[in-house]
Amino acid sequence: MHLLALTPGQGFDPGRWAPVLQSGVHGFMIREPELEARKLLEAARWCRETAPDVEIWISGRLDVALAAGIRLHVPEAYPDPGDAWGPLSRPLHAESQWAARSACAQLLLSPVLPSPGKGAPWGVARLHRFLDGLPAPGPRILALGGLDPAHAAGLRHPRLDGIAAIRAFWDGEPARAVRRFLEAWGA
Repeated sequence: MHLLALTPGQGFDPGRWAPVLQSGVHGFMIREPELEARKLLEAARWCRETAPDVEIWISGRLDVALAAGIRLHVPEAYPDPGDAWGPLSRPLHAESQWAARSACAQLLLSPVLPSPGKGAPWGVARLHRFLDGLPAPGPRILALGGLDPAHAAGLRHPRLDGIAAIRAFWDGEPARAVRRFLEAWGA
């Protein structure tokens, strides 16, 4: 099971970020649209130094990804940079997006469950129907949106690689959330 923690959009705070980075997550996505490039670059470099074994992503900032040597997540509203630039992560909000995004390294399928400020959720049944029809191998697929460890067991599917979350890692003890996700997943 792959666990990806997304930052909550409250700025770069090393004291708050370190416990999440060092909790046992496999990936960490910097999602801080209000931060300027220099501060994002500082945050990205700090993440790489603090947790060299964690896969670091940045949302929407190709310049920072290139300068820091990290991976790029391309948000929905951004133009697709194509496959000329390294492994990409993209959101997947509808089944119809699969053909255009299936060559990405990672897809964040969302929102799976109700999530503040997001559209109508997929729900577990729709998620599983979609995953049933996908070829293997393919990109890493992570469920995102309204998820906590209590939902992990019900999401399990051979084509789902894990879970991406914000609140599950930031609202409480992140290492405990990682343990609970892994236990529920059976990993």
